[in-house]
Amino acid sequence: MTATITAPAVAETRVVRKSAFSRHLTIVTRVLTGLLFTTTGLNGWLNFMPAPDPSTMAPAGVAFTLALAATGYMLHLASAVQVVAGLFLLTGRFVPLALALLAPMIVNIVLYHVFLETEGLAIGLFVTVAEIGLAWAYRDKFRPMLQAR
Repeated sequence: MTATITAPAVAETRVVRKSAFSRHLTIVTRVLTGLLFTTTGLNGWLNFMPAPDPSTMAPAGVAFTLALAATGYMLHLASAVQVVAGLFLLTGRFVPLALALLAPMIVNIVLYHVFLETEGLAIGLFVTVAEIGLAWAYRDKFRPMLQAR
């Protein structure tokens, strides 16, 4: 009788060192995005920033905004998610969770500005680039979630 012994598979680990520039760029992007979402989320509750004048907006954008406001979606759910995710980004804790929470909101922001109200598209593109950049910087945290089991 012959016994075969196999060595356990060794997980390959790579050590990737980020340059100082990329580390700082990640921190600056994370903090700016966190400030943006925390501020806009708090504005949903406290109304400290003036709302855009509906007469200057596209009719489809006004209808969409009024529909969201009438349901309470913007006030309760969207504002809460923005504040929580923004605070996560500002503190640097639970950043991958914050990015996952903000991804559908960012898609909504971009699509709103592409199809309904083209003014403000720059901020939508900024948050899109920031989200993609931060997701890339934290890609090792997303890897297990994206692997088929």
